Amino acid sequence: MIPQTISAPRTAAQHPAAPHSLSDHVLALLSGSFVASLGLYLLKTGDAVTGGTACLALLVSYAAPLPFGVIFLAVNAPFFVLSVLKKGWNFTIRTMIAVVLVSAFSSIHPLAAPNFHPNPAYAAVTGNLLAGMGLLILFRHQASLGGFNILALILQERYALRAGYVQLALDAIVVLSALAVVTPINVLRSALGAVVLGLVLALTHRPGRYLGA
Repeated sequence: MIPQTISAPRTAAQHPAAPHSLSDHVLALLSGSFVASLGLYLLKTGDAVTGGTACLALLVSYAAPLPFGVIFLAVNAPFFVLSVLKKGWNFTIRTMIAVVLVSAFSSIHPLAAPNFHPNPAYAAVTGNLLAGMGLLILFRHQASLGGFNILALILQERYALRAGYVQLALDAIVVLSALAVVTPINVLRSALGAVVLGLVLALTHRPGRYLGA
């Protein structure tokens, strides 16, 4: 008998990932935006905050009688310019769609669960966990929720800095600024939740790990 040689495992370069189809991207934008918006709704019902432009929108929504979705869309608008310059139109259009979807879904959740009042600590941790999972779906389909997400992705691509850790550092600054509006205990819960969100991204969205396009 002729001995058979054992071939070495195929590397990512030898076996590249299949590109996403249009239906893959559509489903990802819908599901990622929905999951993220549900997380933000949990944060709002628990009087907690998160990082980035979502935090800024939540803080404004606590002080101004405007729907969160409208504020979130307005706060993200300036960051679309950075996205076009650094990430291109394809990423920017997908991000704009995701932001609009989150704004729309954020208006639906209060109607579906008008009397939902979760435990604040549960809302802070679970809300950030859901937001992180939603962002992970969007990141892997070349989209984001604008704001700091764009900057974190640019730094990861240019300097191999993990997007989750960059997001965590920026979020810490924004969460601390919430002391002007939110009680210290809620800021502490929010900080814990922000760590959860940052770890979700840092541990699951590493440079070079995900090859889908």
